[in-house]
Amino acid sequence: MSDPTPLKVMAMSGSLRKGSFNTLSIRAAQELAPAGMSIELYDLASLPFYNDDIRAAGYPPEVQKFRAAVAAADAFLFASPEFNYSVSGVLKNAIDWASRAPNMPFAGKTAAVMGASAGALGTARSQHTLRWIMSGLDVYVVNLPHIYIGSASQKFDASGALTDQPTRDFLKQLLENLRVLTLKLKA
Repeated sequence: MSDPTPLKVMAMSGSLRKGSFNTLSIRAAQELAPAGMSIELYDLASLPFYNDDIRAAGYPPEVQKFRAAVAAADAFLFASPEFNYSVSGVLKNAIDWASRAPNMPFAGKTAAVMGASAGALGTARSQHTLRWIMSGLDVYVVNLPHIYIGSASQKFDASGALTDQPTRDFLKQLLENLRVLTLKLKA
C-alpha cells in the first residue's frame, strides 16, 4: 500500500516556550519520519485569541493562513504539554479557530498525539482530553502506541536531541501507524 505522493503531516506544538520538550519531540519526529512522509511544524504563536465576533466579521489573515494549512495537510501530529490536567490554551485556541463550520478542515483526516513533560505522567491526562476533542472534529486518531514522555529533561540532551531509545522506537512506530492509517483512509 504505497502512495507516490508524500504524506504531508502538519505538526503543532502546544508550547510556545523556547526549548519546549514538545517542540523538540516534533523535531525528533521529523528525523524519524518514515519514507514518504514529510512533517512540517506550524508555529501557533501568531494566532489571536479565539473570538466569535471576530470570526463572524471574517477570519484574520493569520487565521486564514492557519486554516489553509490545516486544509492542505493529509494528517496531523500534536504534541502538547499538560496544563491543569488538560491541553494547553495555545493548542486549544488553534483547534478552535480551525473547527468552525461550515468548512471544518480537520474533518475526515488522521492525527497522532504525543506529549512531553517534566512530570512522571508525561501528559497522559492532556492526551486523553485531546483525543476527546479530536473525536468531536471527526478526526481519526492513531490508537497506539501512546507516547507519554515523562521526566523529559532526562530524555533529551543539551542540544535538544531525543536520546532515549525506547521513546525513539515508540515514536517511530507511532509515525508508521499514522502513515498506514492515513493511506488506508485515502484509499
